[in-house]
Amino acid sequence: MTEGVLLAIFAGLMLGLYALPEKFTKDFKYENTWSLFFLLTMFVVPIIASVTLINGFGDIFGNMPTDIWVKMGLTSFLWGVGVMMWSKAINHIGLSLGFSLFIGTIILVGSVLPFIEDGLPPTNKLTTILLGLFVVLIGIFANGKAGFIREKVEKANDENSEQKGSMATGILIAVIGGLLATGFSYANAAGRPYLHEASQAAGNAEWITAVAVMFPIFISGGIVMTAYFLWQLSTKKAWGDFKTPAFGKNFILILVMAFFHYAASALFAFAAYKLGASGNTVGYAIFNTACVVTAIISGIITKEWVNASPKARKFLYMGLSCMVIGIIIVAYSNSLS
Repeated sequence: MTEGVLLAIFAGLMLGLYALPEKFTKDFKYENTWSLFFLLTMFVVPIIASVTLINGFGDIFGNMPTDIWVKMGLTSFLWGVGVMMWSKAINHIGLSLGFSLFIGTIILVGSVLPFIEDGLPPTNKLTTILLGLFVVLIGIFANGKAGFIREKVEKANDENSEQKGSMATGILIAVIGGLLATGFSYANAAGRPYLHEASQAAGNAEWITAVAVMFPIFISGGIVMTAYFLWQLSTKKAWGDFKTPAFGKNFILILVMAFFHYAASALFAFAAYKLGASGNTVGYAIFNTACVVTAIISGIITKEWVNASPKARKFLYMGLSCMVIGIIIVAYSNSLS
């Protein structure tokens, strides 16, 4: 159990940091940065990792039952739509609050979805999990309140505020995106049993199953993102912005984003396996809450909240505390019989 918890926390740290390099790109529009990111993280990185690392790659996926392909494909497609919406929400409400609301929604809904595939745990464990998720919900509301207070103060006191869009719009996009992105949790639960058995039969190490699970999830999720950003690059006439002296530096920064995003997801899948029967639920909650904590801290370090009032920061920290307490309760549930 301890190993699974630590792996889930580390995976969350990686996911919480993956978008940070975006702040240091130059001469790229939003469309340039995220189109290149999604191309790398959804196709290039997972294809290279899967083909290189998985023994029997062709046989494993060639023999995968159609119903599993359909379940993983459809829910991963929804996950892709959700992640795309989240990247848009960041432009409205910033990295820290965007992560809080998006990932918070994922925790609440995505932690419950695996029960559809795995079945309900014992009553005492289920009650503890739901209690922990309720505490997380309080944290989400507190973070939302912090965002509204910050917007009000910035508009009143700073005409040159860095606020990029409507706070209400950003929150709505983040929450809806979070609901759709819970497809990742279901796809992992639906595909893991077959892929683990097939991967082991092909002589792969246990952790390779996580790489195998990520392959159909990322490819399916990447389809919608590719179509959207091809359209956006043309609509915003942003293709020419790739021709910049800063392209090399930007590419490296975005490649780091892509690697961290993919590696964090694969590491979560392995952590869920290590956590046992309720691993998809407990691991998913720990993974995403660690991500939120990391994102909020990085947002504070990069001065996203420098102009926020003490009241706004108070709600932000209260929300963060509730999410941490909630996830400790969820982690404790995994020790119950």
